[in-house]
Amino acid sequence: MTTIAASPRLSQTASALRRLYFVRFAFAIVWALVTIATAKEIGPLAVTLFVLYPLFDVGAAIYDLRSSRATGSPVLLYVNAAVSLLTAVGVGVAGASGVPAVLRVWGAWAIVAGLVQLIVGVTRRSMGGQWPMIISGGISVLAGGSFIVGASADHPSLTNAAGYAIPGAIFFLIAAIRLGRTAKDN
Repeated sequence: MTTIAASPRLSQTASALRRLYFVRFAFAIVWALVTIATAKEIGPLAVTLFVLYPLFDVGAAIYDLRSSRATGSPVLLYVNAAVSLLTAVGVGVAGASGVPAVLRVWGAWAIVAGLVQLIVGVTRRSMGGQWPMIISGGISVLAGGSFIVGASADHPSLTNAAGYAIPGAIFFLIAAIRLGRTAKDN
């Protein structure tokens, strides 16, 4: 009985996450391409783009929270939304101090958000399609560390930080495709 009652909820959550992951894929690819093309120097446009990404992450966490409320603890999604909101503010403030400050804030966010993504992926393994999220979370932690280290370079650049969204986008696409089987069980 429990399995039958849980299955529709699980497939509904998988379906909602699948939609979210496709949207996150598209947003991240477009954001990365625009940011790489325009953020050669720190300026109002670059800062705006770097504020926009964590704000989008806040929206994605809220959507995820509403969609998956019945399938697990929402604590980490609240943490992710709060950290991403603080990051957006932090990047906006850091933009006035230059590229190294932005990279440090961005790197700290990548580490925390990556850890959250990794842990949430582990807790959702039974749903399927979560290995890309687990791997992506781990890569995000490593990338965040590299952004913080890169902030101390002679000529730090925002290009790698913008390019960081591309592998994440690909992992979202793979996860969305893999969630298809669970979503169809509805």
